[in-house]
Amino acid sequence: MPLTPELLLNAKLRLLQMHYEGGTGHIGGNLSCLDILMALYHNVLGPLDKFVLSKGHSAGSLYITLWSLGLLSDDDLKTFHKDGTRLSGHPPVHGIPEIPFATGSLGHGLSLAAGLALAKKLKGGKGRLFCLTSDGEWNEGSNWEALIFSRHHRLNLTIIIDQNGLQGMGRTCDIADMEPLVDKFRAFRLQTMEVDGHDVEAVTSALRRVEEGPVAVVARTKKGCGVSFMEGLFEWHYLPLSPESYQQAVEELTNPCATRSVTLS
Repeated sequence: MPLTPELLLNAKLRLLQMHYEGGTGHIGGNLSCLDILMALYHNVLGPLDKFVLSKGHSAGSLYITLWSLGLLSDDDLKTFHKDGTRLSGHPPVHGIPEIPFATGSLGHGLSLAAGLALAKKLKGGKGRLFCLTSDGEWNEGSNWEALIFSRHHRLNLTIIIDQNGLQGMGRTCDIADMEPLVDKFRAFRLQTMEVDGHDVEAVTSALRRVEEGPVAVVARTKKGCGVSFMEGLFEWHYLPLSPESYQQAVEELTNPCATRSVTLS
């Protein structure tokens, strides 16, 4: 199903509704990567490809993307983050065929994706692995080990970095500065592209690029993208939506001129 602006807007509105009704946080990081996931699943991912979400706290955006493809229902989304649900706050270990691993302990998804890519290569299988990481996640040494492993074995793996510049305790540059990330990936001799992570055409073009061996796509994004009172604030790594903030967020996504201040609580 080709990705249209209407489909993307509906996904963002449904993401807000699901998080509001679930009473849970992490909405900022979900909005920073939803454009990427929608572009990947609607425009790029083929039947022989696989995806691993390493930044597991953005499971909501993955659920919404699967919903947009008809792979999850509205009834499923209504159970998000509730007792007995398949749709936990981080990807579940079982129950959703499109999700191969439970992730959320940051720094491990890339190693899992690399393992799948190596298995595919050893079996002579077709298709490519895609893995979405956060930028703060690259503080983890396990990611660099997976990168060395992937480059050495020339795995068919596309590594996507959601570079929103924020992590759980503040700005990534203040906690453990890794800039410029693109230069570090190039130092490992990876084909590396830097794109606007909210430009669906640019993201699609980058993700469609196929090289022999791993590829890195550094996507510059905004935490809380599209909602003025969320953008660039690490607090929205945690805060749930109040009735007032939910209504304002919906108004801003449907009418970008409808901005006003919202009190954080």
